[in-house]
Amino acid sequence: QAVKKAEPEMHIHAFSPLEIWQGAASLNIGLDEFLSRLKQAGLATLPGTAAEVLHDEVRDILCSDKINVQQWLAVMEAAHAQGIRSTATIMFGHVDNYQHWAAHLVAVRDLQAKTGGFTEFVPLPFVAEASPVYIKGEARKGPTLRESILMHAVARISLFGYIDNIQASWVKLGEQGAALALQAGANDLGGTLMNESITRSAGAEHGEELTIENLEAIITQVKRQPQMRNTLYQSVPEQRQQLARDAQALTPIVLTPPEKGYEKKPLLKPGNSLDPRDIVTA
Repeated sequence: QAVKKAEPEMHIHAFSPLEIWQGAASLNIGLDEFLSRLKQAGLATLPGTAAEVLHDEVRDILCSDKINVQQWLAVMEAAHAQGIRSTATIMFGHVDNYQHWAAHLVAVRDLQAKTGGFTEFVPLPFVAEASPVYIKGEARKGPTLRESILMHAVARISLFGYIDNIQASWVKLGEQGAALALQAGANDLGGTLMNESITRSAGAEHGEELTIENLEAIITQVKRQPQMRNTLYQSVPEQRQQLARDAQALTPIVLTPPEKGYEKKPLLKPGNSLDPRDIVTA
């Protein structure tokens, strides 16, 4: 309400399914009523985060304190029913395997076939370096580059006809990784994030800021045509594009170094390691 009062035309993209579920529970009301209140207050779209991998076998290990698969899907279905569209993500390469990834893609595709509410699918490679679950030896060191590129390609194939946009996250992949993804099924790059800290706190070197010029360079080097879009993949007026190009650089942020002292355990339990050569191809 405060944002819409200050800037009535501002598009508000906020609240993961976890936050929606918790908000409704805190107020002791149903999902439909809570989402309706948010929409009336000005909410336009939801981020598809807190998805991690949509398989409860993985979630019981990785994020047992978050919502389960059916709860995540229920929030998205309820939001789509009210005309609140959303993204869909997968964060992969930790305690999961290829069967889990396939189950996630099928769950997203099935819901999209029912609602048509997802605007894009965003693969997010797990950044391990300073992640507690990795430091404690309970997860592997993220997916290989080959696996990350194949995830974009397989997502394009499996979601074809359902979700048009596959987004490459330059925050996770870096500029050259994003360029490779654009040649393997992705047609979209994430926006110019303002002082991103989550991925960098986990040990990544990317994410603080990428200018429009940088993004256009990534796109043109693979012989694609850059086009600025809004959250709903609509064209952006020239005036808004120019304002974006004229924006000043962000003030650098200072990140607190991760805590040391976790007991280092074997990386994965025997039998759980994943060989990149075992990738299932379409």
